Amino acid sequence: MTSYVIRQAKVLGVKVADIAVEDGVITAIGKDLTVDGATEVEAKGLVALPGLVDLHTHVREPGREDAETVLSGSKAAARGGFTCVHAMANTDPVADTAGVVEQVWRLGREGGYCDVQPVGAVTIGLGGEQLAELGAMADSAATVRVFSDDGKCVSDAVIMRRALEYVKAFDGVIAQHAQEPRLTEGAQMNEGPLSGELGLTGWPAVAEEAIVARDVLLAEHVGSRLHVCHLSTRGSVEIVRWAKSRGINVTAEVTPHHLLLTDDLVRSYDPIYKVNPPLRSDDDVQAVREGLADGTIDIVATDHAPHPMEDKECEWSAAAFGMLGLETALSVVQQTMVDTGLLTWAQVADKMSVKPAEIGRVHNQGRPLEVGEPANLVLVDPGVTRLIDARNTASLSRNNPYAGLTLPGEVVATFLRGRPTVSDRALVEAVTV
Repeated sequence: MTSYVIRQAKVLGVKVADIAVEDGVITAIGKDLTVDGATEVEAKGLVALPGLVDLHTHVREPGREDAETVLSGSKAAARGGFTCVHAMANTDPVADTAGVVEQVWRLGREGGYCDVQPVGAVTIGLGGEQLAELGAMADSAATVRVFSDDGKCVSDAVIMRRALEYVKAFDGVIAQHAQEPRLTEGAQMNEGPLSGELGLTGWPAVAEEAIVARDVLLAEHVGSRLHVCHLSTRGSVEIVRWAKSRGINVTAEVTPHHLLLTDDLVRSYDPIYKVNPPLRSDDDVQAVREGLADGTIDIVATDHAPHPMEDKECEWSAAAFGMLGLETALSVVQQTMVDTGLLTWAQVADKMSVKPAEIGRVHNQGRPLEVGEPANLVLVDPGVTRLIDARNTASLSRNNPYAGLTLPGEVVATFLRGRPTVSDRALVEAVTV
């Protein structure tokens, strides 16, 4: 394997140092390092972070390879600085058996652009009625530890309780899509004055908050791990804050789009802004930023949700929910959290690498940039800005809500166990596994 010396990187945005990488491992960090035969990477002015880990990615394979495949999603992840993604279970067939999760896991390994860790379904076929083969998926080659019916809520309290009890046996976690279905029938956007003005059925904040409140109490009762997917309202932040004050074992994520975009964009009736949970009010955006800064919200997760053109370029009511996120996540976090002084780069590393890996129990990712650790790292240039072009993507889909916006920061290089997957701001087209 090729050795590298990364020159004058700003490690976690603080200490300027060289980083030596040999045989997939960080072998030295210091000044003026020399490694015989090593390829030198100029990183002056670049911030070095551990490879990012996404706990919430939709790769669509198997079943919707027209929208995304494991390979294309992995390439998009690498361009965004990710070295590991968790692939959600709402595929076709659903990832509710050991066979399907192993298929996704093996496709990720064959692609070689990032580790793809499957998320198993909580219930058979996402039907919400009968628990899936949680134990078999946990014992499979994919070693699944995160289970979610994302896209649908596990709305039955008994089923949710049983799932929380079951995963305790292997230190798993239930990642809940918090949406009370009866309160959101036909919902198209955030409920508020604007939904009434636009004539679109509202998705009330209480529909999320009611499930979050119920589930943190269930987790406390059972003594299990709960993770709240794509938290989006001020009330949900306050509930999770209260739950943590009681010592309940709950973690939560926020998406980049809920950190930046508001429901006012729906005035355009452009389905690019249609997402579940919906874009919320400016007050909610401020609340989730505060929650991420103070640790109430543990991580940023992309909820990368690719869709083919025909599912987005149509009237609002017929359009699919979801938007791309992998290639722009770090830039959105820089703009909303770093450039505003709410987070340091070291804290970004914690919330986009260390904690997601910890929640997902992925032990070889999210590791510190230290000697002896796997060389999973990303070099980002925080001093540039870039105009987002929906066509400039590794994804098979184009539903990018940031298209036309200017965002700060750009990934210059991504290394997966010492192998570059992105180099000189471009995808490495042929990686060796």
